Amino acid sequence: MAKPLVVITGASSGIGAATAQAFSAEGHPLLLLARRLGRMEELGLPDTMCRAVDVRDRDAVVRAIKEAEAQYGPTDCLFNNAGIARLGDITKQNPAEWDEMIDINVNGVMNAIHAVMGGMIARRHGTIVQMSSIAGRKVYPDHTVYCGTKYFVHGVSDSLRQHLAPHDVRVMVISPGVIETEVLDHVTDKNTLANYKANKVKMGGGISADHVAQSILFAYKLPQNVLIQEICITPTRQEY
Repeated sequence: MAKPLVVITGASSGIGAATAQAFSAEGHPLLLLARRLGRMEELGLPDTMCRAVDVRDRDAVVRAIKEAEAQYGPTDCLFNNAGIARLGDITKQNPAEWDEMIDINVNGVMNAIHAVMGGMIARRHGTIVQMSSIAGRKVYPDHTVYCGTKYFVHGVSDSLRQHLAPHDVRVMVISPGVIETEVLDHVTDKNTLANYKANKVKMGGGISADHVAQSILFAYKLPQNVLIQEICITPTRQEY
């Protein structure tokens, strides 16, 4: 039997790209969504539709998923991965950076859920994987608004899990710690960036995006009546 469709937002790099490669290797058709179309196409994955979509555009997300489902069948797994980390001293940070994080990390998450939830309920089958962070479980002084957006992901996921459980739809949260991705590319606060990099060196570097991808794949492949509600994955030497 053909494998079902997996939709991944923020699929152009890092954990999104690694997860796309992991699911593709298992034979799943994919819909990859991100703003950088070329980066997704460069992955060269078979049975994959790539669309330049900003998750803040609710209608564009819905259109892309409908297009993919027309070709590959219903979405069985959504990896709600798109996000941005504008870390910085809240007393000095440009509020435009707050707006961007809230729009992408909060509204973007809800837009993707909106696009697949009804179909999963109707089919009584599906898995929604929500990208959070250890910063959604603990607070850090230079992560203020970022922490808020990731606490939102945890709160929404817990409520959504209760709502969807009677429909046999799974909701899981992935909460990485320090990781080797492009997440620091969005940090404009020089002191915050220097401190983050120093802490990463102290712990011997971050974990690989592939480790996170394989964790997601493992949890997804469990029987539908088995749910790992959250995976918090960090370097062994990460102390907080």
